[in-house]
Amino acid sequence: MRRPASQETCHLHLLRVPGGVPRREETRVTENSADDRTTVLVCITCRASIDQSESVDTPRKGMALANATALAAAGADDIDVVRVRCLANCNRGLSAAIRRQNSWTYVFGHLDAERDGPMLIAGARLFAASTDGLMPWRGRPDSLKKGLIARVPPMDFGGEPLDEPVDSK
Repeated sequence: MRRPASQETCHLHLLRVPGGVPRREETRVTENSADDRTTVLVCITCRASIDQSESVDTPRKGMALANATALAAAGADDIDVVRVRCLANCNRGLSAAIRRQNSWTYVFGHLDAERDGPMLIAGARLFAASTDGLMPWRGRPDSLKKGLIARVPPMDFGGEPLDEPVDSK
């Protein structure tokens, strides 16, 4: 049996599905084209840590990460870098998200301002090349594997229907 290309797809195989486990082709969320733009959202209000003793005048590491990400994306026709104020991931250090139309959105934390700007762009390029709405696990930079906080489904994702009611007891 061939292993799924991504850890996220692997977890989809664990869902209870009438008639057995779905094949990879049946777990796809969407069909994307290479023309869909990928956006990297970088929190500019993030601090390097949750240490509140930093002066309010101290430059935020989130801005440094945003600048490094924008620099790494220079010349990329299919990737946008957007600065945002607060991704509400404060306990997990520097944060960013990568999203794409009709695809899952990925939220990352524990990023490093000096190292991870180019890693975010590498992940965005990997995601941009995907045709199934998922960022492949293979080839994903380590900081985006270890720092994955959440994967959010696209707006039109209906989820998996329950076969039977779940007892909440």
